[in-house]
Amino acid sequence: MAHYAVLASFTDQGIRAVKDTTKRAKAFREMAKGLGAQVKEIYWTLGSYDVVLTVEAPNDETIAAVLAKAGSLGNLKSQTLRAFDEKEMDQILAKI
Repeated sequence: MAHYAVLASFTDQGIRAVKDTTKRAKAFREMAKGLGAQVKEIYWTLGSYDVVLTVEAPNDETIAAVLAKAGSLGNLKSQTLRAFDEKEMDQILAKI
């Protein structure tokens, strides 16, 4: 499974309904699972981003579908980073 770090910010709609954010997080976990991804951690943060989460998915297409579906609900906008664990990084470095 590929690893992803997702940085998200509430939209105007999302912040107006912030009291539902943990309920939305639970629904997001289930939706992601249904599409073949696993949400590992969700953190609500201070600073430039309101939420940081880590997700595992079998490929880029799956995470793109998960985040497109989540984005279509209108509560968050996100930036996704493909992340590599130590083993994956060692395999990359072995090629150079």
